[in-house]
Amino acid sequence: MAQTLIFATSNPNKTQEIRQLLGEQYLIQSLKDIGFTDEIPETKDTIQGNALQKVMYLVEVLQKEGFAEDTGLEIEALGGEPGVYSARYAGPQKKSDDNMALVLEKLDGIKNRAALIRTVIALYREDQTHFFEGIVKGKILQAPQGNAGFGYDPIFMPDGFSRSFAEMDADEKNKISHRGIATRKLVAFLRANP
Repeated sequence: MAQTLIFATSNPNKTQEIRQLLGEQYLIQSLKDIGFTDEIPETKDTIQGNALQKVMYLVEVLQKEGFAEDTGLEIEALGGEPGVYSARYAGPQKKSDDNMALVLEKLDGIKNRAALIRTVIALYREDQTHFFEGIVKGKILQAPQGNAGFGYDPIFMPDGFSRSFAEMDADEKNKISHRGIATRKLVAFLRANP
């Protein structure tokens, strides 16, 4: 019998990626799956703070245990931007194409393209919060490459690879991605603490 976990997100791409990573042992329900359509606030100034805020909203407002995550792209030459503002970097419309265009505009003429993507998962169960972090380092490309993935995937090339995340299939990306690393830590914890 699969264990049900509520994932405090309404992002279908993130939900699908987490489902692929966790496999059939867990039944992952998104906010949409449980009939919740409001926006959960993300007002903290760190990735971990936002993940915690989202999971605590799940607990306090919806009376559900589960997990939440927040992810941010951090670009060295931009002092860590967009960071916690990654999803809404180019405005509240949260459009990936607009966000990527703004990043590329700000990096125009800059040689240092070093960046990392950080994911923090906050799990709340049995009155305790646990955090799992995944980081992947890489660089920002000169232009988008590939059609897979979502977010900043078309302009982010992980170290040691010659393709962007958007040029990889889901299995390949999940093996090395920030969310994959954090999720494997979550899975290891869940298996050790059933």
